[in-house]
Amino acid sequence: MPNFCHQISFTTSAWPRVLESDDCFEAVRAPIESLGGTIRAAFFAIDSFDVLVLSEFPDHISATDIAVQFSGGGQVAHVHTTQLLGASDALEALHKSGPYTQQTVPRPQSFSVSTT
Repeated sequence: MPNFCHQISFTTSAWPRVLESDDCFEAVRAPIESLGGTIRAAFFAIDSFDVLVLSEFPDHISATDIAVQFSGGGQVAHVHTTQLLGASDALEALHKSGPYTQQTVPRPQSFSVSTT
């Protein structure tokens, strides 16, 4: 089943409802469940986003589908969604892409500045 990570920012007007609600993640839960998804974990974040949610869906959906659902409720100002891959899925994708060749990353040249 496809898994996703959603980084979400609430609107200013949504915060009073979030803080007064018995389910402080309802603004996030409703859009995910309307697409057939399930929240596996949800956290408040101290960063540029207010909430981080890990979700699972029975079918593949697009980040656009999720963004449209979130924008409909008026409580989410911004959402960034990333599809997550399990180890076996990631390895399968790497094998499909062909042989892996390691490239050396150039190291920055050190330099000195003279003030004389």
